[in-house]
Amino acid sequence: MDLVTLPGLTQTGKVWLVGAGPGDPELLTVKALRVLEQAEVVLFDALVSAEIMALVPRSCETIAVGKRADKHSAAQDQINQLLVTKAATGKRVVRLKGGDPYIFGRGGEEVQVLAQANIEFEVVPGITAASGGAAYAGIPLTHRDFAQDVSFITGHCQADKLDLDWAQYRHANRTLVVYMGHKNAQIISDNLINAGRSASTPIAVIANATRPNQQVFTGDLQSLAQVSANAPTPALIIIGDVVTLASQLSWFNPMAASELTAVLNIN
Repeated sequence: MDLVTLPGLTQTGKVWLVGAGPGDPELLTVKALRVLEQAEVVLFDALVSAEIMALVPRSCETIAVGKRADKHSAAQDQINQLLVTKAATGKRVVRLKGGDPYIFGRGGEEVQVLAQANIEFEVVPGITAASGGAAYAGIPLTHRDFAQDVSFITGHCQADKLDLDWAQYRHANRTLVVYMGHKNAQIISDNLINAGRSASTPIAVIANATRPNQQVFTGDLQSLAQVSANAPTPALIIIGDVVTLASQLSWFNPMAASELTAVLNIN
């Protein structure tokens, strides 16, 4: 789709592509918070937590453009057009994305559109779901005794299009993190086992990572589909021996986080 150039719009604003992190508002970077506080327009994803949206100035225009599984509030072409149109009116525009905008967030595509339209932009990195979710679940993604390598993949494709080179993920010393793999968990499990990954490889499914309602479900690779089916979304899948450390290294108390959030909301 070609972007629509609106006549009479000569004052150019700026767009900040901001990573909101996995959900806990305290994981926002200082720069992300500063940019949010100065925003005039915020286009936000469905995965951005309510606590983070509460930090947006009340005078700011907020536009929901989230995508969750098959439920899309705006097509990508529409989002691109909104970014250009709002910036062309001279507004300070924030494109607020869950996690990090450059890790399975289509941030690169949106920045390409801005560059082509000669719109000034900045990218503010965020804590991606893999690092945030793993840390809050007590799972180090790398460990000298268990994993010397980590890979991020997306499972959010049609099942017949998950044509990854599965053999490269068969090694026991590699941690595999799957974003949006809930629907294709069985396909992912089957492909990894067929490629040589042990069926008994530990797995964790982390739902609502870093939030007061976080839940961690564990099992092994051959039961991945069943474990995923029992977990609410959004959920992140971690595959590898590092998962065994969760029972020893887990520190996050969702109940305590929920009580803290309640206190902050009251105050």
